Amino acid sequence: MTMTRRRLLATGLAASMPVRARAAGAPALRVGILRYGTVSWELDVIRRHGLDAAHDLAIVPQEFATGQATQVALQAGQVDTIAVDWLWVARQRATQGGSGGGDWTFIPFSNSAGALMAPAQGPVATVPDLPGRRLGIAGGALDKNWLILRAYAQRQVGIDLDRTAEKTFGAPPLLANALAAGRLDALLTYWPFAAKGQAAGQRRLLTVEDAVTGLGVQGTPPMVGYVFSERWAKAHGAVLEGFIAASRQARDLLVKDEAEWPRLRPLADAGSDAEFDALRDWYRRGIPRHWGAAEQEAAAQLYQVLASVGGPALVGGGGDTLPAGTFWQAAQSW
Repeated sequence: MTMTRRRLLATGLAASMPVRARAAGAPALRVGILRYGTVSWELDVIRRHGLDAAHDLAIVPQEFATGQATQVALQAGQVDTIAVDWLWVARQRATQGGSGGGDWTFIPFSNSAGALMAPAQGPVATVPDLPGRRLGIAGGALDKNWLILRAYAQRQVGIDLDRTAEKTFGAPPLLANALAAGRLDALLTYWPFAAKGQAAGQRRLLTVEDAVTGLGVQGTPPMVGYVFSERWAKAHGAVLEGFIAASRQARDLLVKDEAEWPRLRPLADAGSDAEFDALRDWYRRGIPRHWGAAEQEAAAQLYQVLASVGGPALVGGGGDTLPAGTFWQAAQSW
């Protein structure tokens, strides 16, 4: 082994280089990822088991600091796919007409979204406790979790949280620190941070998935998925189909084989065994078990609810009907 190779292995850079697939001259798939994002877990399993090479493609991860940066990279053509929610896809299609830069489309990655968390001894124990309290919200004003919580509070307990809670929008790590330091009374955050908070003894008041059920949505809509250009997908059908197959195989391994998880520990940014176990359990719960007409109908129902809350800023001029093409129809149901 050369000194250069040793250094790559020592720093973990070799893990992002699909050497076997590249050696075979397989076409590359550029995937935009976050450093500690769960997409990197799946890609690591694919690489280690040679699932990319088995499906004749070379996955090339490209790391970004924020989710917004991955979206910009996708729109600029720097990557072929990223993980983002389908609301972003629907908004792009509604505002850009599904053509030009608005032909993004979606396949599921996870049904998990996040949760409303609070300190074990804090003043917030239920959603009705939130008015007048300091509420941290991961993301921005059009984040799906915030819109879902707003809709849930309105329908279930008659509260307008947008007017009555003392809101702070921000990045999940900063808000997690603020909650731990007592500067927030509750935090609506993405599921990896909710899992870590739960491991640290925080109370889980409401998951976003339970809020969706409370809104009367029938079925289980996906929350986050791989997004790519419809034109790109039509031009690179074999690459996309191979990636979908490799992705599903990797998730199957993560469900069935406990030996996979210790190998992912360096990618999980877990501060303790309890955190890592919580991350594993939340990830597994979020793996989509089914994808087809029922799940797409559930997403369409949820979109109508969120359109009534988010208004034109969320849906553009598209009304409350989920734009055609939001979901990649060529993806086989399972």
